[in-house]
Formats: sequence, C-alpha cells, structure tokens
Amino acid sequence: MKSKITVALPEQSYDILIASGGLAQLGHWMQPLNLGQKVLLISNPMIFRRYGEQALTALTSAGFEVAHCLLPAGERYKTLASVQKIYDAAIAHRLERSSTIVALGGGVIGDMAGFAAATWLRGIRFVQVPTSLLAMVDAAIGGKTGVNHPQGKNLIGAFHQPKLVLIDPQALATLPPREFRAGMAEVIKYGVIIDAELFSQLEAAKRLDQQRYIPEPLLQEILTRSCQAKADVVGNDEKEAGRRAILNYGHTIGHAIESLTGYRVVNHGEAVAIGMVAAGQIAVELGLWEQDAANRQKQLIQTAGLPTKLPATNPAIDIDEIVAALQTDKKVTAGKVRFILPTRIGDVTIRDDVENDLIRSVLQTMQARE
Repeated sequence: MKSKITVALPEQSYDILIASGGLAQLGHWMQPLNLGQKVLLISNPMIFRRYGEQALTALTSAGFEVAHCLLPAGERYKTLASVQKIYDAAIAHRLERSSTIVALGGGVIGDMAGFAAATWLRGIRFVQVPTSLLAMVDAAIGGKTGVNHPQGKNLIGAFHQPKLVLIDPQALATLPPREFRAGMAEVIKYGVIIDAELFSQLEAAKRLDQQRYIPEPLLQEILTRSCQAKADVVGNDEKEAGRRAILNYGHTIGHAIESLTGYRVVNHGEAVAIGMVAAGQIAVELGLWEQDAANRQKQLIQTAGLPTKLPATNPAIDIDEIVAALQTDKKVTAGKVRFILPTRIGDVTIRDDVENDLIRSVLQTMQARE
C-alpha cells in the first residue's frame, strides 16, 4: 500500500511518500532528487540498531557514499551541544554543499538533523525518514527545525524544508506503546482543528492506545489524512505568518509543561494532550465552544491512553509558573500569548486576549489529585 502527498510550496515543493516497506527503497526514492553523492545519516542508538543497517544498505546500493552520526535519545538532548556533534561529523566526512543529511528517527532527531542541515555551509539538502508516529504525522513535515533553550522549547531554529519525507508504517511495529500514544495526540489535533471526518473515524475506534489494536486501513487513513492536513496548512503558510499557527493547538500550554518538568516527566504528545484539554475548556469558558464538544475531545484523548490532567509531580507544578512560562513561547506577539481555540470540531480560531486569571482557573481544575 503506497500513497503520495505533495507539499506545494512556492520555492521548493516536495513529496511525502507513505509506503509499507519503503525504508528498504530509501536510496531508490532519493536517486532522482539530485542530492549529491555524500550522505550523512543521523539517528540515535536504539533506532540505528533496528533500522540503521537497512537504511545504510538502501543508500549504498543506490550509489551514495554514506557515513552516520548517532546522538542520544530524548528531548533533553535536543540542544546545541548535540548539533555540534553533527557539525563535527560533517567535517570528518567532508560534507559539501551538494551533500545531504538524512534524519532516521523521531521528532527530536528530525529537528536536530534539519537544523544542522539548515546551518551547515549555509544550508544543505535534507531528507526525513521518520520512525515514530508523532514524527510521521507532524514533526517531519513542514520544515520546522531547531533545538531547545533552557528557558523554552524550540527557541533556536530555522525553517528548512526537506527534499523528501519517506514514511514506512512498518517502523511503527517496534515503536513503544507510550510513543505511539504520543503520536495519537497530534492525530487527534488534526481532527479538532481541520478534519471533522478524521475525528469521527477516531471516535468509532474501540482502542487507539496501541498500534496492534488499530486495523491497517484505519492506520493508513490516520497517516494519509494527517499528512494531507499538515501539507495543506504548510502549503498555504510556509513560515507561520498566519494560519499555520493553528497547528500549535494544544502546544502553548503543552510546551510550558514540558519545559517546567525538564522534559523528563511527560513526553511531547502527552503534554499536547493536556494542552488540548486546557485550550478546549478555555474555549468553553469564552463561549466559543460547546461543553459537549469539549467532552468528546477529552473522551477521545482518554481512548488514546493520554493524560487529561496536569502531571502529578512532587512538588506539584506551580500554575503561576506555567502562566509565566507562556511569555517565553515563540508565538508571543507584542507581549500577548496567542492561543488556538476550537469553535467546533474541525475548526479553530486564533485569540490573543485570553486573561491569565482564566488560564489559572482552568489549570486549577486540571490539577492531579491523590
């Protein structure tokens, strides 16, 4: 089963290929793209053990000269220090302006490899081979690259579009259940912000918390519809000057929670799930959304095995710290925090007039109880 989605951009359009078993054909798909001979493959040790040999064989058999660089796994390693290791590998293997960096892994690897590609020799070519659901449906598409700063997530970065995104659904078979659930948060996001039909299909599923409970046709639908949604939004607003901001639904409060817990307590998808619940309730309180719709969203998040409360930490997360952290978000404009708020399932609006007292009130209702 194979499908192709084009991200149509003014300067550099590219394809998203969804192909079962496609990793073994990576070199074949890259050959027509004029990518140069030298390739630097970026991955982490766990992913490389599972898929590294297959990727290297696919590239070398297609005539590419390949080296690899392994970085530690985890959001807390998404730093400039890790990117420095990619630069060191680029020097060691004499990457040129015609060379290509290939990211084999989840969103963290993709973000760092993409940022290195954007900045090495003022920009070299880049290919995304996502191995997590979250990266397949979100992080690998759209050209956002970057690393974290101690004061906030993804504050250092650049837009740098890939030449190709190759998605092999077979890679999901080895994805830990918690990481699969993290990706489902982004899938649910698309249902809320732009695709009511996808939302309804997800609601009809008995279980969404592990891949093995999801029929293959539904998994293909999840991948295709999510990638198409992201491609459509990015194609109309590549640099997030306007509507692309809707892709940040759930991320405003989610990023603050990730940062305040040191990227060790919740993963990205879990944080986004919590952020979506909060944003949904804020929308209800502002009269933008019906409580019934907010309840449906919450139920779907729970069906996916994702949290709907603030994480239980000791000491508990200070809600005032969350509110303060929102001011360091990339989406702050003239000191005002932009919130993406739903108006109905399948549509959202962008608001910058949400009062801190309302944010505090909603978050207080979401505090974990013993």
